[in-house]
Amino acid sequence: MFDGQEGFWFSDLGKSRPRDSDHGGLYWAAADGSRIVEAAYPIPGGGNGVGVSPDGRVVYVAETETGRLWAWDIIGTATLKKQPWHASPHGGRLVCQLSGYRRLDSLAIAASGNIVVATLMAGEITTVSPGGEIVDVKQMPDIMPTNICFGGPGMFTAWITLSTTGRLAELSWREPGLRLPFG
Repeated sequence: MFDGQEGFWFSDLGKSRPRDSDHGGLYWAAADGSRIVEAAYPIPGGGNGVGVSPDGRVVYVAETETGRLWAWDIIGTATLKKQPWHASPHGGRLVCQLSGYRRLDSLAIAASGNIVVATLMAGEITTVSPGGEIVDVKQMPDIMPTNICFGGPGMFTAWITLSTTGRLAELSWREPGLRLPFG
């Protein structure tokens, strides 16, 4: 996700093999390709979706395998405020962990600052407040909604990929999505 200034944030899920895995992480890159920074590592359950708060001061990452949503305060270009090592392996603060067998994928940010995350296995789109409260859960007609983005008039339309069935869903959303930089 572009930060609206010099670069963009992206995640790496890592790689799983039958008996071991490489951890994922959160990275920042200069828009011109001149620099890449490992900003938060490791994210053992795989960093996946990335979003930046409306004020540009917080970056969020969905951790796929654990169903956790993490946040870091952005304190400068490619620089994050880190929590003590005993709080998390990567310095993020836990926003929430979804109950049951729920894996997280892509996320989008609402104009309100809520985090809207595709919730695998449960077949849901879960909206979480920045304070970690579940605001809304929207059931999808597929157990693997993987990507979500907003657009359309007033940013009230959500497009969601449904991976099991290979479809693209278009839904009216309860609140507008965040208008992205350069959009």
